[in-house]
Amino acid sequence: MRYISTRGEAPSRDFEGVLLAGLAEDGGLFVPETWPVLTSAEWRKLRGLPYPDLAAHILALFTGGQPDHAALLPMLRQAYAGFGHPAVAPLVQLDTRMFALELFHGPTLAFKDMAMQALGPLFDHVLARRGERLTIVGATSGDTGSAAIEACRDRAAIDIVILHPEGRTSLVQRRQMTTVLAPNVANLAIEGSFDDCQDLVKAMFADAPFRDEMRLSAVNSINWARIALQIPYYVASALALGAPDREVAFSVPTGNFGNVLAAWAARRMGLPIAQLLIGSNRNDILTRFLSGNDMTMRAVEPSFSPSMDIQVSSNFERLLFELLGRDATATADTMRRFRAEGRMPVPDAAWRSATQVFRGFALDDAGTLAEIRRLHGQGYLADPHTAIGTAAAMASPPSDPAIPIVVAATAHPAKFPDAVRQATGIEAPLPSRLADLYERPERFSRLPADLGAIEAFVRRHTLRNVA
Repeated sequence: MRYISTRGEAPSRDFEGVLLAGLAEDGGLFVPETWPVLTSAEWRKLRGLPYPDLAAHILALFTGGQPDHAALLPMLRQAYAGFGHPAVAPLVQLDTRMFALELFHGPTLAFKDMAMQALGPLFDHVLARRGERLTIVGATSGDTGSAAIEACRDRAAIDIVILHPEGRTSLVQRRQMTTVLAPNVANLAIEGSFDDCQDLVKAMFADAPFRDEMRLSAVNSINWARIALQIPYYVASALALGAPDREVAFSVPTGNFGNVLAAWAARRMGLPIAQLLIGSNRNDILTRFLSGNDMTMRAVEPSFSPSMDIQVSSNFERLLFELLGRDATATADTMRRFRAEGRMPVPDAAWRSATQVFRGFALDDAGTLAEIRRLHGQGYLADPHTAIGTAAAMASPPSDPAIPIVVAATAHPAKFPDAVRQATGIEAPLPSRLADLYERPERFSRLPADLGAIEAFVRRHTLRNVA
């Protein structure tokens, strides 16, 4: 299994190389050179497996034997052993055809744990075999940072620096990052939006001397391993509902496009996914694209669903590459024009191809609160992101009523207490392991959105113990 860049100018790599590199040197994202495709008989053989075992089977399709299934299985069993539900990612029925796929039973109460908890041991395995160490830099709109920190804290061969937009995460999200006082962890509160943070991370990777000096790697969903580790929960839920002998649909609240891209990847691998619904908040660039081929940047607006407060969806580049017939030159040109002009010129044929699979839906804060209230009235307490997913599923269901809709429940409602309180009048308590979160001391630094200042900080953090 080899990986190529969506922009065509970086050398191909194996899985380990992609894991450690994160972003391609040409600014593109790595994708499989060829997609593994399973037959119906092969999908059926995966039914009934415990989640870690299923995940090991799926991930092994992308590693090219390094590491192989035998090495992956104990890593993934370890990764998911501490989750708060024995099913790891349980399905909860919401009505006659809608199910919530609960992805928030990991240590930081968000779907990012599903991949991040496995990335930690994967990094350890590869770095130990190679005798190397690295520095992870990442941007977060709320959940990625805490999941990455939890996965990488106290690991001897890893330093990690996470950038978050100051004042634009929930209090719980921020404190889950800034109260981790492990010496290899550093947090930066950036004066700006998530898009600013993401641009800064990409700029660090584009600075080749700095990238090489610091041995940079990424845990954002720009790292292909993140996407590969998110595919299994779509497979697990589809198999539980009758696939491959029954079609399913997924509704995914999304900002950076990585989570829904993993569902698309499962479809590309032969899983019978009839439709993919994308839920957006007021930052609705993806919905505007799907409804009218309008991929125009606008200012990021804060909302009750901060993990989706994004206007530049990095992972869309991987889908664009596929929509353009894997034409790397066209992809690179389209992305350059997007950054220069603020609008992505997607050919009509490619756009129409996307609309055959994807549908978009946007919900403002008032609508989000109303949907949380409606779900609560029916006995289910949802966070704002999940509520947008259920609203999207209700607004644009597949025409065939026999097709079940699985909503990605991406975060625990306790991570967003203000929105839940406004909608329902109740408090969503944190699990006991986080009960003292508000009393824990914090440690973080504030910096402007200035590349030089941030690179200097990363260098000091990484080299702090070098004589």
